[in-house]
Amino acid sequence: MAGSVAKPAFIKDRGTYRHFPPDIKKCLLGVLDPTQEDIMSKDPCLAVDDHLDPRLTAGPLREIVTPYLETLRAGRYATCTIRIYLDCLAQFGDWVQAEGITASGIDWVLIEHYLRDPHVAPSGLRNGIASTRAALRCMLRLLAPTPMPATDPLTVELAEFDTYLAEVCGLAQATRMGRLRHVGAFLGQVFDGRAPIINQITARQVEGFIADWGSRWRPSALRVVCGSLRSYFRYRATLGDVTVALEAALPRLADWRGVALPKVLSDEEVERFLRAFDRADPIGQRDYAIARCLIDLGLRGHEVTFLTLESVDWRAATLTVPRPKGRRVQRLPLPASTGTAIARYLREGRPQTVHRALFVRHRAPFGTPLGVPAIRNAMTRAFVRCGLGDRFCNTHVLRRTLATRLQRSGASVKEIADLLRHQDLNTARVYVRVDIEALRAVALPWPGSHS
Repeated sequence: MAGSVAKPAFIKDRGTYRHFPPDIKKCLLGVLDPTQEDIMSKDPCLAVDDHLDPRLTAGPLREIVTPYLETLRAGRYATCTIRIYLDCLAQFGDWVQAEGITASGIDWVLIEHYLRDPHVAPSGLRNGIASTRAALRCMLRLLAPTPMPATDPLTVELAEFDTYLAEVCGLAQATRMGRLRHVGAFLGQVFDGRAPIINQITARQVEGFIADWGSRWRPSALRVVCGSLRSYFRYRATLGDVTVALEAALPRLADWRGVALPKVLSDEEVERFLRAFDRADPIGQRDYAIARCLIDLGLRGHEVTFLTLESVDWRAATLTVPRPKGRRVQRLPLPASTGTAIARYLREGRPQTVHRALFVRHRAPFGTPLGVPAIRNAMTRAFVRCGLGDRFCNTHVLRRTLATRLQRSGASVKEIADLLRHQDLNTARVYVRVDIEALRAVALPWPGSHS
């Protein structure tokens, strides 16, 4: 069509934008020129200027509208995205006001309730659930609500258990949240809102809870649930409760992880994977440097996010991992290939930002630390580009590949466990079975055979 604007490259599915206002939808799909401000002015709440919709300037969220807009602009969000986020904020403000909720009462629980409210979602959200959740996530960072003291007995119990996991066990937040979720589900089922009393829990209730979850969860996930309950029973034992029978009621699930060999990349596949990054592009330089950290040092995805500019000691050629699992700090040798990739990214690719994180975002929110999902997606896309996407994804396969290469080069199980920061040697012993030729040399003849 003559005079039409080409559809933006990021638009892949028109159905994705079915909940957008008509003018915004036309703008995003390239039917209208996105620079035509008069089109957007039909809906006052979408105007990114000093004349904002009264729902924003006079509503319950009026105190954060200005800093919210400044935050989006500082993060270099596109103008269309800012308009959409403001519309999401205005619609949420209407709902909050109708429900009689103040800004201090807004948290993630309330937001998830709003997104799942049958009177609002999914058809009622003009911009879709994904865009609304992203817009409200930015809002929640600005609200910083003051935590209210817990009064619910179950909430108090879980808060004390969380303190134990953090201060005594030294567990990371992600691990603690998983255990709290499992223990909370168990206590909620047993006591149904009443104050938890451990002496009233029976072994039959423990078995019933595991059996119920076992019908819906895989054995590997159910093993994690059993570990969470076992951790809670041991915590209660430190307080004087008798929990031996409850621990004994937890089943010992079969562990089939040692049956198959770990899935790893061959040397040729590693080279193909590393060639999949465009090192002439700043984002490609960043992702390549991350890939080198994963495959040369065996870092976990979340450990990469904790790296800062101060983590690299260029004179000593070391890399400090500040917050791995268990809150241990470890200094690792920095290989020349990894150091070269990081140095090139810092010199040529890393944007100017006030954040000290080593790897930052190159898209909105611009310059903020890179998250685990972004790292995971970058590695998965690289596997697809090099033709390995049907066999590999995520980041952990690179960590297993390093361990396998170390084992084949003659490293001991203890050395592998130390480099990968495993607390239990049994976790690293799986790599002993990878060297098939070495295992054949020590294999005993089959009884009765003549060989």
